[in-house]
Amino acid sequence: MEIIFCLFIAICIFMSFKSVVEACFQKNFFSFETILIFSYLYITLLIGFGMIYLICMQSNLTVLTESDVPVAGTYFEKLIMSMYFSAVTLFSVGYGDLVPIGIGRLLAVVEALIGYVLPAVFLARTFIGVDK
Repeated sequence: MEIIFCLFIAICIFMSFKSVVEACFQKNFFSFETILIFSYLYITLLIGFGMIYLICMQSNLTVLTESDVPVAGTYFEKLIMSMYFSAVTLFSVGYGDLVPIGIGRLLAVVEALIGYVLPAVFLARTFIGVDK
């Protein structure tokens, strides 16, 4: 069941990317609507990856450790920790207080890559543009 939820989350993230790509090829790219779409994409990524970390933790997969101890606690505490880790990974701050292990490393790398590339794409598209 957990895999189905993770696949559903991945589909939601993909659909968010699709809407951003469609917005990238509008004539008036630099608009309030485009900034709003990018903001929604970041929120989708943050919540989506946070939920994937949470699902893994709830399935007894150790994906995050704090001081070399697997993250534990109530469901709400795990939710807060997974959202926090997702945010610091996406925005590439990486404080180091939470460390991914196992499959969490792969997820963190993918999330960080997206967090690095997305602003570059936005700036490149804004200043270079596509002539039609």
